[in-house]
Amino acid sequence: MKSFLLILALHASISYTHPVTHGTALEKPLLLAKSYLTKFYDLKMEEVLLNKVKGNDPVVEKIEEMQRFFGLKVTGTLDSATLEMMQKPRCGVPDVHSFSVFPNRPTWKKHDLTYRIMNYTPDMTTAEVDYAIEKAFKVWSNVTPLTFKRIYTEEADIMISFASGVHGDFYPFDGPDGTLAHAYAPGSGVGGDAHFDEDEFWTAGTRGYNLFLVAAHEFGHSLGLDHSRDPQALMYPNYKSVDPREFQLSQDDIKGIQTLYGGPVIHPSKSPESPSKPTTKPNICSPYMTFDAVTTLRGEIIFFKDRFLGRKHPQIPQASVDLLSLFWPSLPSGIQAAYEVESKDQVFLFKDNKYWIVSGVDLLTPYPRNIYTLGFPNYVKKVDAAVHNPFTGKTYFFVDNNYWRYDERSQSMDKGYPRQTAKAFPGIGPKVDAAIYHNGHYYFFQGAKQLEYDVFLNRVTQVLKSNSWFGC
Repeated sequence: MKSFLLILALHASISYTHPVTHGTALEKPLLLAKSYLTKFYDLKMEEVLLNKVKGNDPVVEKIEEMQRFFGLKVTGTLDSATLEMMQKPRCGVPDVHSFSVFPNRPTWKKHDLTYRIMNYTPDMTTAEVDYAIEKAFKVWSNVTPLTFKRIYTEEADIMISFASGVHGDFYPFDGPDGTLAHAYAPGSGVGGDAHFDEDEFWTAGTRGYNLFLVAAHEFGHSLGLDHSRDPQALMYPNYKSVDPREFQLSQDDIKGIQTLYGGPVIHPSKSPESPSKPTTKPNICSPYMTFDAVTTLRGEIIFFKDRFLGRKHPQIPQASVDLLSLFWPSLPSGIQAAYEVESKDQVFLFKDNKYWIVSGVDLLTPYPRNIYTLGFPNYVKKVDAAVHNPFTGKTYFFVDNNYWRYDERSQSMDKGYPRQTAKAFPGIGPKVDAAIYHNGHYYFFQGAKQLEYDVFLNRVTQVLKSNSWFGC
């Protein structure tokens, strides 16, 4: 009886742009509206009939409030555009009032926060979940003075869990689609915690719901951010399926989080490279442009420079330059060598005496590893450049004036190395900064120039500027 009265109350308050011909067609949108407005816009159904008597219409007011938030035409009616918006997958945090018991969206009073992953979704490997969560926190630490440390026991500031339906916090999940996750504002107890609906299909890619994208949004709430009205913002309430490799934090998000915590703090004492880290994008077309490392990746060519990387597809005129941390938040800046093993869909990245392996945007675990596990002698402190030949299965590592050859099939160094680079590759100077293999040629980068080297003729065929790939 109560449910029927609620539907009658809604029906009395909502006008339609399309005629309703039978009870079933009427009931479904009404119940959807009731649930949505109650959950996200603080509609109190017990007050609906009372306010109608007083001449107010709280349902119409809440529909108008929702339409204003999403930039829809404000009609106060449950039109098709409004219904469509109500059915989109989204965050479970309300748009117009505090989700948690902590009023006014408080912030953390400290900058060094901890998190703990309580359980895992079976949809992804534990390594994929760990990486998605770490990468999501990195989105915020990149633009604030905040740091996030994972702990494995005791209570963390931000507790992370997967659950279905009723899960002990008075905000039950609703099954597949609908509400994907929710998180609480900073504070003690449940404050800061993030819950993900296990009835969703979680993924590291673009199928289902990408855990990194949803987690980054929820952690914004964990830090004190409300929802944004900007459809391009990470904190927009509805889920947007985008390639995580293309993700960039919007200026709206950055302004919001920096209003709460300020911008990132540079600590020169933490790293000898910190004082010299550039804060602006490099001028790719400078005639003096040099690169730290170059590699192919799934048909693109990736250029590393300090904290940045450039992306260029040989068949597409446009190129981009972005922060390295937007793609691989866990990697350090200043990558010194890189190469792709296309048959394994893996890219090896080197800095000092350590190396990492990535597959697309996914960092494989357990990394980093020590370069000596590849067979280098102890006196090698870093790799200057590396390049893989997909036809021979051999990888060439360049260190100072010499090079080693590594067999990817046997995963061991070939005997008889190192050898002198200048003797094995006529026309190539003794020291190589970066190298790639492309269409039967090696491209050796040395300072502001690159040498095109024919693999079969075993000689240099062209001398180019290092940035010629960018149309400079």
